[in-house]
Amino acid sequence: MISTRGLTRHFKVKRRIVEAVRGLDLEVAEGELVAFLGPNGAGKSTSLRMLTTLLAPTSGEARIAGHDVRADPAAVRRRIGYVGQGNGAGPYFRVRDELVTQGRCYGFDAAESRRRADELLDTMELADLADRPAGTLSGGQRRRLDIALGMVHRPELLFLDEPSSGLDPQNRANLWEHILRLRASGTTVFLTTHYLEEADARAERVVVIDHGRIIADDTARRLKADLAGDHLTVTTDDPVRTARIADRVPLAREVVVDGNEVRLRVPDGSAVLPVLLRALDAATVDVWTAEVRRPTLDDVFLALTGRSLREVAA
Repeated sequence: MISTRGLTRHFKVKRRIVEAVRGLDLEVAEGELVAFLGPNGAGKSTSLRMLTTLLAPTSGEARIAGHDVRADPAAVRRRIGYVGQGNGAGPYFRVRDELVTQGRCYGFDAAESRRRADELLDTMELADLADRPAGTLSGGQRRRLDIALGMVHRPELLFLDEPSSGLDPQNRANLWEHILRLRASGTTVFLTTHYLEEADARAERVVVIDHGRIIADDTARRLKADLAGDHLTVTTDDPVRTARIADRVPLAREVVVDGNEVRLRVPDGSAVLPVLLRALDAATVDVWTAEVRRPTLDDVFLALTGRSLREVAA
């Protein structure tokens, strides 16, 4: 559904060339839900604009739903939906009218546009709001309307740029129910988000970009296991000996002593903790507390770059 090779975009800023995207190689299969993560300025929005034909690449190739973004951008646009960060509906126009107008823009006749508008009003739970001006809707309702506008022409692929940004937790959860429903119906979804927990829990794949290059691409579970590892924390009466014993645990790394607390990272904390506790008991070290914490996608980014994604994305 998405295939890129060496996709690059440069900008000239005050006589200096800025490489916003550098050699993007990406494959997304039909029906996948992929989260595209990275800090501000990493190249996410520029990549999205190239994939949706809004910005021409400097070099490289990109095919979307089987069509080249350079050679046939019109065919690409007919097959994709794009929901940007801003609201797509005019604030003074009625919700149904906006959907009908969008259908007419895609070549539907009046009757078909009305039918499609009514379908989407039901699907996105907006039917009771159909006659209200878009500007009177809540933030969550407006985002659902934006997605409905992007789905009018039944695209095979839906691009969502920060779809839940600025919404409260309840509206974010509600919006995700609708996104997952679209995914279940067979729509391929490619989205950016700053909410790492959303990407972790919802996306089938996570692609991380930094400084214009993809630095990780896998399921969230494998990225966390392979790149971050579980955090083990034990508090004992002898942290120095505890650290020496922890150093001998297979695949242990980043063993740190902080007062009576010893922290380390391991691939499988649940399996390693009993081994460590038995070794400490055999060495007559008195263990006061023990804890396993699962890694997050922020831990993955920290392991890859030495920086926190939450901090650099703020």
